Amino acid sequence: MPSSSRSCREHIDRQKEKTVATYSLTLTVKRYDPATADTWFQAYALDAGPILRFVDLFRKINIEQDPTLAWASSCEHAQCGSCSVKVNGRPMLACELLVENAVTLFGTTEFRIGPVTIAPVVRDLVVDWEKPYECVHRAKPYLIEPRALPPGKTEHRIFPRELIRYEDATRCINCFCCADACMSGRRNFIGPNAAMASIIRMMDARETQKDERLNLLYSEEGIYRCHTSKACSHVCPKKIDVANFIALAKEGAFEP
Repeated sequence: MPSSSRSCREHIDRQKEKTVATYSLTLTVKRYDPATADTWFQAYALDAGPILRFVDLFRKINIEQDPTLAWASSCEHAQCGSCSVKVNGRPMLACELLVENAVTLFGTTEFRIGPVTIAPVVRDLVVDWEKPYECVHRAKPYLIEPRALPPGKTEHRIFPRELIRYEDATRCINCFCCADACMSGRRNFIGPNAAMASIIRMMDARETQKDERLNLLYSEEGIYRCHTSKACSHVCPKKIDVANFIALAKEGAFEP
């Protein structure tokens, strides 16, 4: 057999072995019963393949072991942010985290799962997103007053380099992983993703009410409350360098 064919066959065999491999996992989940206000940790042992997601593990627990375990998800394609949980202390999207990636990242098959702490817990891993969304609503994540199109034009123009930076920022899905990891506190700081909601519109040529956005960004709860720990950038599932955008805003890079 030619060496190229042999290498190809060996690669296929390795991929097959990887596909059929299973991990013996232990998920220790923080439980909460709103009827009694009791909180406890419950361990679940299960075997799972490498490409199962953590939402699949939760579903597997519901079907095979415990139908009372409550968790949340919606799109399960890393676009809605509703499945955010803390895995070994790190806020992550349960729909995006694969078993094999989790084992590699944490170097263990034992995982401690809890709800994000940015929002009140409803039950187990389910939280009430209304409270953290209040900060996003204050940031007005929309064009307050769009600029009219130039005469004879059908679109607003933007330089390609500016467009790349703008598109990078708009990948935010408000999963609040950055806000949960933020070390600047929540009582006095509007939060990294809420700040990003205003920064995005500061980069948008269509926005006419940039002074209003600056008033928020430079307010008592604004970006100068940020301690630049960069935890937000470290945990962002969309790989947005949130800390860099906030640092640029501090420098006045987005002022009109």
